[in-house]
Amino acid sequence: MKLEPVIGLEIHVQLKTKSKMFCACANDFDLTEPNKNICPICTGHPGVLPVANKQAIVLGVKAALALNLKINEYSKFDRKSYFYPDLPKGYQISQYDKPLAENGYLEILLPDGEKIFGIERLHLEEDAAKNFHHDDCTLIDFNRAGTPLVEIVTKPDFKSPQEAKIFLQELRMIMRLLNISDADMEKGQLRCDANISLRPLGDKKLYPKTEIKNLNSFRAVEYALAYEIKRQTKLWETNQVPDNQETRGWNEQQGITVEQRTKEEASDYRYFPEPDLPPIAITLEEINFIKKQIPELPNQKRQRLINEYGFKLSEVNILLNIPGFDSYAEKVYSEFLAWLESGDEIEGTAAEIQAEYKNKIAKLVSSWLLNNLLQLMNKSGKSVTDLKITPENMAEFLRLIFNRRVNSTSAQVILEKMFNTGGDPSNIMDELDLQQTTGSDIDQIVKEVISENKSQVEQYKQGKVVVLKFLIGAVMKKSKGKADPKAVEEMLIKLLN
Repeated sequence: MKLEPVIGLEIHVQLKTKSKMFCACANDFDLTEPNKNICPICTGHPGVLPVANKQAIVLGVKAALALNLKINEYSKFDRKSYFYPDLPKGYQISQYDKPLAENGYLEILLPDGEKIFGIERLHLEEDAAKNFHHDDCTLIDFNRAGTPLVEIVTKPDFKSPQEAKIFLQELRMIMRLLNISDADMEKGQLRCDANISLRPLGDKKLYPKTEIKNLNSFRAVEYALAYEIKRQTKLWETNQVPDNQETRGWNEQQGITVEQRTKEEASDYRYFPEPDLPPIAITLEEINFIKKQIPELPNQKRQRLINEYGFKLSEVNILLNIPGFDSYAEKVYSEFLAWLESGDEIEGTAAEIQAEYKNKIAKLVSSWLLNNLLQLMNKSGKSVTDLKITPENMAEFLRLIFNRRVNSTSAQVILEKMFNTGGDPSNIMDELDLQQTTGSDIDQIVKEVISENKSQVEQYKQGKVVVLKFLIGAVMKKSKGKADPKAVEEMLIKLLN
């Protein structure tokens, strides 16, 4: 029997607001002193009245619009009752039957094509406090209690752990781009529970699901789901098909999921409307105002960079995953086209040059940005905002390579100097005497190498083609690395043959 996984995600995102969801306490993610940002409202004292945070509602709407969800003109808060030490009121203020938004999707370009993942709902709620378990006691920090959250519930559209991980990474990128949240999983700002079941291939029935908790990294999501697929496959193969929903925790050290409890149903939480908060009413005018604030989203930019600039999907994904690097690359590309248009090496407008040399330009720009500049950034720990190299200077540097005024070896020296000083590439080339040797000068050096290496020349003529590399190396050494290796190879072959 062939089985297929059915995977859905429940994702909590902490919102980047100034204050908490229902009180005026500061919403400080990095606070180290426990129980500092607390008040009678977020610690559940009797008789207090919560007030909904307007900024949290706006950020929730913005997130929903980015995920193509339909905003409900009317939504309300509900009490979700359960008893646990980190829930001071004995219930959580959440949304149940009338959430903020419903029925959306997220489209992502994957290596095997475009995929659409459905999103069931997005609702607002407050976070719980944080437990710290010790051998002899449990301590509770209420700083997190009342922090505003959006919960995003996807449809069971994921067919592999890898797809679930990619979806989460895309969601994090969107939350950061829109300044809704820093969405750092390691800090608990983005938390995910994964639901998974198996079914026979072609079967449309949904079998009882297992919810996996304690997933605090993208890697944990992927590994936990992969483990659960193996575990559940063995159950199916031994006729022990799961007949109850259950909750399991991910044990990072052992690489396994462990049983925690039978999963609750909605009825277990005894939902009822929150009597202390009025419903949320959002007008179409307010929705359109928020929609205008949403910039080009990652998948739209991904498609554009591929179609307009000729970059590969793998290259675009690297650019998008480094804050600001995609914008930097676009500026470099446009400046490079401007250099070519204004120069005398190629005739035509920028559009004509791009049309004719699109693949060559894309390869040159992406290669030097992703293989060389990024390597220097990673070594130094610098971000795009720390770069001393302006897009204009980077474009001029690429023009030197495009016009073969410097070879690859010299170009790396120039780039490192630019990275450290922010200097002009042409000035650095002249200062270090790195301009490529061409014409009669290189012709003379090639002839000298042929004359000085008669044994290797004879071997080449007898069919030992690999000797050519030795001769090219000799020319490069004699020219102090300033010759163009490709031109040297062409000249050697011409003279030797």
